Amino acid sequence: MCGIAGIFGLDDKIKTTEVIKLMAKSLAHRGPDAEGFFVDDGIALGHRRLSIIDLSKAADQPQFDLMGRYSIVLNGEIYNYRDVRNKIPDYPYRTNSDTEAVLAAYAKYGPECLGLLNGMFALAIWDGQRKELFVARDRLGVKPLYYAQTSGGVLVFASEIRSILDSGLVARKLSKPALNEYLMYQSVYSPATIIESVSQLPAGEYILASDSTFSKKSYWQIDDKRSADDLDDAKKVQSNIRELLLRSVERRLISDVRLGAFLSGGIDSSAVVGLMSEVSEKPVETFSVVFNERDFDESEYSDLVARKFNTRHTRIELTPKDFLDELPNALRAVDSPTGDGINTYVVSKATKEAGIKVALSGLGGDELFAGYPNFIRWMKAKNGILPKIPRPVRRLLAAALSLSSDSKTRRMSDVVTAKNIDLVGIYPFFRQVMSRQDAHEYCGNGHHETGIETMLGQRSPEIDEFPLLSQYSIAEIIGYTENVLLKDTDQFSMASALEVREPFFDYELVEYVMQVPDEFKYPKYPKSLLVESIAPLLPDEIVHRKKMGFVLPWDNWMKNELRSLCESRIESLAGRKIISSDRLRGQWNRFLSGSTSVKWSQLWHLIVLAEWLDNNDIST
Repeated sequence: MCGIAGIFGLDDKIKTTEVIKLMAKSLAHRGPDAEGFFVDDGIALGHRRLSIIDLSKAADQPQFDLMGRYSIVLNGEIYNYRDVRNKIPDYPYRTNSDTEAVLAAYAKYGPECLGLLNGMFALAIWDGQRKELFVARDRLGVKPLYYAQTSGGVLVFASEIRSILDSGLVARKLSKPALNEYLMYQSVYSPATIIESVSQLPAGEYILASDSTFSKKSYWQIDDKRSADDLDDAKKVQSNIRELLLRSVERRLISDVRLGAFLSGGIDSSAVVGLMSEVSEKPVETFSVVFNERDFDESEYSDLVARKFNTRHTRIELTPKDFLDELPNALRAVDSPTGDGINTYVVSKATKEAGIKVALSGLGGDELFAGYPNFIRWMKAKNGILPKIPRPVRRLLAAALSLSSDSKTRRMSDVVTAKNIDLVGIYPFFRQVMSRQDAHEYCGNGHHETGIETMLGQRSPEIDEFPLLSQYSIAEIIGYTENVLLKDTDQFSMASALEVREPFFDYELVEYVMQVPDEFKYPKYPKSLLVESIAPLLPDEIVHRKKMGFVLPWDNWMKNELRSLCESRIESLAGRKIISSDRLRGQWNRFLSGSTSVKWSQLWHLIVLAEWLDNNDIST
């Protein structure tokens, strides 16, 4: 796990050297163990290293092949790198690193080497003979990669947006269409970003660039139809899922440093810890955050799981004050604004301070195994009465709902008035923090198609071939997961140089689960397919407990301890004139007065946006 940066097409070698060092400096938090650079005519690669596999100096990056033709920088981990090395035995390896395995594979197969890799990664390889740059991102988008093309034809890329901005080659200019999307979804969907001239390389894609060409190509898509065995036999399906998940967990245990697991005591993290205990040669190290406040303390369940699997368990005791004290640091860690993720920052920092450099997480279980209520809402909407109501009638109903000042009711209006009651028509509204109408009232351009609508529309013929629950999983993974969940996990864990690995996002497991029929996946109780696939691994107390998660008192904090910060940020944003200052102040005052029509979550992501704009000197 590291940070990478690069510049292609800048002729001034001295300036290129200065710029790549600035870009790498802004990524220092991602890789505190080493830094390295490669600069040649028209190309520069920079790297900050978090040493995980092969801790020797020889494994620092950039790395080069024996002949000096290829240069590589990589962020992430290739879990099956030993298998890759075994497939290319004649390569003269000089390290035991996963990065060199990728270099060997590219030297032999070119871009097709991506088909060999199982891991989370963003990487760049320079071919000095062909004068060609290859940049790629992993299949599920676990690791980020951003890029920009300047008017002078220079390509700049990095693991974080701030690194690109610190190059001085790209304008710090807010994207107005992206602002509208951020208001509704607390994030901006790939390939766009919140910055006007910066793009995100979508998951499962790569770039090839030379002096005369620039091409972007997909090498893997979640909605590609694949064959799978035994899908008509429930027991076989469960057996296959268990085997795939067990292999995924085992792959993610490769490490030359201390490794542990987050343990909340929920189904997903408990499943990961249970399977780790089956394949680990020594007791698993687990880490749980515990609170004195019973309203959001889960230690009863995490302690139960730790005892069952005989883990070396560390309880990290935190108070609400700890979260408040860390909030300024967390806000400074934001690379791309978000309404979520502060919890991840605090937990990651505490875990790293406990001596852990790598942590496995249960992230992804809900998306794969229909763990959210919206999965059921989707099936009911698709199979219920709503599709049978003529759209003109639905528009009348939506008009009545839109008269409400309550945001939830307004979001219902968006669903009812959808052009079609299908995934394209209603999924985006299920994920809204703010209704389309509310966004329009803030910035006046809230009626154009959003990134998630465009993406789902382009891929709907392929997605429609999957079972209904898997259709929703696909939307979750290419929408919310890639653009919120994984992005936030990366930026807030890497702020403390902690590598987080997610076994549920193994592409082989994902490919198989997407084929499973609804009759087997439908959650008779929470994530029943997952639970039954690994039974009797999890105790009933874990399976049938009430889902909690982090429920911190943001509503109360924003009206009390954080009121001064919130009001200063509200005024800062109002002064930029990019959204209606009257509406912003009005909503804030209604929130303070206790109005139930304005939730804290509808204001917090605006406060984070204001802080991010000021911290990064963004022009609007």
